[in-house]
Amino acid sequence: MKLVLSAGSLYTLPLPKIFEIARDTGFDGVEVIITNVFALQNEIAIIRDLQAIHPVLSLHAPFFDVDGWGDKIDQLHGTCNLAMATGIPLINFHPPSWLAFEFKFWRWFSSIRDFQREVGRDGVIVTIENMPATGPLKSNPYLLSQTGRMIEFMRERNLFMTFDTAHMGSSKANFLEDFHLFYRSGKMRNIHFSDYGYGREHLLPGHGTLPLTRFLNHLRETDYNETVTLELSPHEFPKDEDLIRERMAEIYRYLCSETRAEETPGRATDGGRDGRAMRQEKESL
Repeated sequence: MKLVLSAGSLYTLPLPKIFEIARDTGFDGVEVIITNVFALQNEIAIIRDLQAIHPVLSLHAPFFDVDGWGDKIDQLHGTCNLAMATGIPLINFHPPSWLAFEFKFWRWFSSIRDFQREVGRDGVIVTIENMPATGPLKSNPYLLSQTGRMIEFMRERNLFMTFDTAHMGSSKANFLEDFHLFYRSGKMRNIHFSDYGYGREHLLPGHGTLPLTRFLNHLRETDYNETVTLELSPHEFPKDEDLIRERMAEIYRYLCSETRAEETPGRATDGGRDGRAMRQEKESL
């Protein structure tokens, strides 16, 4: 499987710097989120410059308004067009939200019969992401919030999936049963990997309550051959670049040790608070 870094994990840094860190740490590539960096710019040129540093293995469609990218439908088509123009194999998007009154997007979303043909034009893998439960009542304000319904919809509409561990963990701390249902559907093409706990998403492994080491071991044992994308909150990292690199290397070493037959040597040390947290999470299973 490929280990990928989501640029959102370090979005406070310039994109070229994020790509350098991903490259130097050992990640196979980067997932780029379409943000205001791409507003009214030559987006193809931006991606080409980034690809000169390290591969872009997926694009995340905007989840807020970006100047020049239109509404949610335009954003999804624009993300597909950008991926196709630059040779990026996969895109990810969020389903419509009834809480945000995305009724136009909802109607369009429900009208698509084949997402790979009509949206991806059989040149880009189109994936949808499971979304989190939020608020004191732990409600999910997105269409397809139920696992069974989401699987049915993906099968009916030829739509693939990006499975987000923190989003699923926000409603089910022991999320492995739902993960297995998604996994067995054959629709999973990407995984957003992070911890969840104490009402907070996208934590470092071991900083939340999810069984992430067991999850990674399952991927290795079943020969999962797609991407695992580390998607963390920037608040999980210090501000100093050298410290960011040390922590990122430590996480990469952990991911390698749990997903690959042989650990990649020389990427990080075993010390530090976060190394202990990840080992404690492993030992508790």
